[in-house]
Amino acid sequence: MDLLLPAIFTALTIGAVYALIALGLALVFGAMKIINLAHGELVLLAAYIGYMFESQWGYNPYLAIPVAFLVVGLIACLIFILLNRITRQRELNSLIFTYSFGIIITNAILIIARNEPRMSAEMQETVEPLLAIDIFATYSQLIALVLAILLMLVLWLWLKNSWYGRAVRAVTSNRNAAKLMGINPVRTELVSFVIGALLATVAGIALYTFQPITPGLGHMLTIKAFIITVLAGIGSIPGVLIGSILLALAQTMTESYFNASFANMVSMLLFLAVLIFLPNGLFGKTQRRG
Repeated sequence: MDLLLPAIFTALTIGAVYALIALGLALVFGAMKIINLAHGELVLLAAYIGYMFESQWGYNPYLAIPVAFLVVGLIACLIFILLNRITRQRELNSLIFTYSFGIIITNAILIIARNEPRMSAEMQETVEPLLAIDIFATYSQLIALVLAILLMLVLWLWLKNSWYGRAVRAVTSNRNAAKLMGINPVRTELVSFVIGALLATVAGIALYTFQPITPGLGHMLTIKAFIITVLAGIGSIPGVLIGSILLALAQTMTESYFNASFANMVSMLLFLAVLIFLPNGLFGKTQRRG
């Protein structure tokens, strides 16, 4: 029981950040029907920008969000422009392209920051119990949790009420029908990429504040985002949040009660089980044709 409350709180924090990463991946996939395999590397790039702000200038990592969003957003727009030039076998070639682009980002980070774990200054300090209960956490973890939930709420309201949000949903549902209704699909897809870059930026900065980062982490973040997207089902923001927390809870419980080396294996087993028994995800809707 001494491990239960800290594990649950850690799962909530990590799950909320994972949800931001998965939503960015799902937005791009929904709009363009393309899996951006460089999405995790964009998250990692934002995390390293936060690290540079703290280590070089002594600023709080969250103050790096505007600069990180500018860098990550420009790279995301570059990926979008190059993806639009792919016309033959777009699904396969886009996977190869984004995977290769992710390797380029990883190696660029490796050259600049070297292959050493980096962690925030707050993580290196003694952590006090939170709110007089046996949950040891940092204030950055609380900020990450609150910020992630608020950002998901804003995203949900944006998709539901704004014109561009409804345009993204329309293109996701039926690109040709949306085009006939006067929606520019290319512009809408670009908006999806920019919003995905914003989510990746906030997730990367938040991740750095409570978890060590290495140049090889980006690929694993993409895999986990893809697992969460399949686990939740396309088109459900609450489903993505719950799926992220379930995945994070499975990992933290495995690390707390068994062996940390089994955590990724548990994630993949959960992923395979959902694919076999619930191919539409836990919260996805069965689509009808005709």
